[in-house]
Amino acid sequence: MPSNVRWAWKKCFAWLTRTVRAYRLYKTGKEAADEALKAAKAQRLPDITASVSASYLGDGRLWDRDFGQGVRIDMPHFGNNLVIEARQVVYAGGAISSGIELAELGRELAELDWQKNRQEVRFLLAGYYLELYKLDNQKKVVQHNLQLTERVIDNVRARHEQGTALKNDITRYELQRETLKLQLARITDARQIVNHQLVTTLHLPAGTDICPDTTLLDKEVQTLAEEDWQKLATQTHLGLRQSAAEVQAGRQKVKQERANRLPQVALVAAEHVDGPITIEVPVLDNNFHYWYVGVGVSYNFSALFKNNRKLKQARLNVRRAEELHELAQEQVENAVQAGYVDFLTSFTDWHTQEKSMALANENYSVVSNRYANEMALLTDMLDASNMKLSADLGLVNARIDVIYHYYKMKYLTHTL
Repeated sequence: MPSNVRWAWKKCFAWLTRTVRAYRLYKTGKEAADEALKAAKAQRLPDITASVSASYLGDGRLWDRDFGQGVRIDMPHFGNNLVIEARQVVYAGGAISSGIELAELGRELAELDWQKNRQEVRFLLAGYYLELYKLDNQKKVVQHNLQLTERVIDNVRARHEQGTALKNDITRYELQRETLKLQLARITDARQIVNHQLVTTLHLPAGTDICPDTTLLDKEVQTLAEEDWQKLATQTHLGLRQSAAEVQAGRQKVKQERANRLPQVALVAAEHVDGPITIEVPVLDNNFHYWYVGVGVSYNFSALFKNNRKLKQARLNVRRAEELHELAQEQVENAVQAGYVDFLTSFTDWHTQEKSMALANENYSVVSNRYANEMALLTDMLDASNMKLSADLGLVNARIDVIYHYYKMKYLTHTL
């Protein structure tokens, strides 16, 4: 195989390998997004804290109001403190619910990334599978034409022995036979490379020979009207769903910034054990236990002048996400339209190649009979053979191109 073709296959295989690795990466990202959602939902649970401390207390000193007449006060030197506090937020301006919604959107985006990459892997594998099928059919066509060439060579040799053909006539067909053998060798090498790459990518046992479905070309390709493809893409295209999710995420961030400007209300319960009791003089060397429950309200006044810019930025991000969503819709619409035109063109090419093959076979049969009756030149026979080979290969490639463009339409609509 030529070095440039081998380099192209290596490049394609490297691309496929990177895509498969990215598939595993997106799957890990999806798992991380699931955990992020669980963490966001955990913010609804109460905050429970406990602290224990021990300390050494030095002696105290008591003065008059003018700091005269100082008196030393003996203190118990061991101090202890035990606090258990529970706090349940009941209102945070929607910050917690917005955080959960953002985490859910993050999980949805990770899921869409994973599905989108899976579509790319499927399309790439379908392309390689069809390439393998194309190479198998090309191999059959070349082998068939090689058999025809061998028959012609035998016929020309017989005529040469009878003195009705020249040695040069045999040489010409032998040259064509060697050209076909070289073409067959290149096809065989290319098939071996594609098969190895698919086996490696799919993690199949080494030495596995992938044989494409021989009835693939016999199956009828069901197509849709362009409007139906466009409607399908609007509903199922993962890129559009991603951009729509980005818009929703931006709106949730706006809600979060607004929530930072609202008060936070929480239910509070605490239990304390402190000792010694230092608010008495002399100090009481006792442990003092007390508890309380209540409602706490907190408000960050600095958010009134600090969050204005963040809120404006969040609103601009929403507008940008909406514009990107509209751009994505246009790009998908253009891609589906272009793909549909190519799909229709592949049908036209297929029907044209069918007519060309029929005409080439008819021409080969006529020229072959005329040559057998010594009414045509050898150059006419060679031209007819080349036309037949070209038509046979063109028909196989055209039929496979129809199937390829059908899978491409499914890929463009993300329904593969």
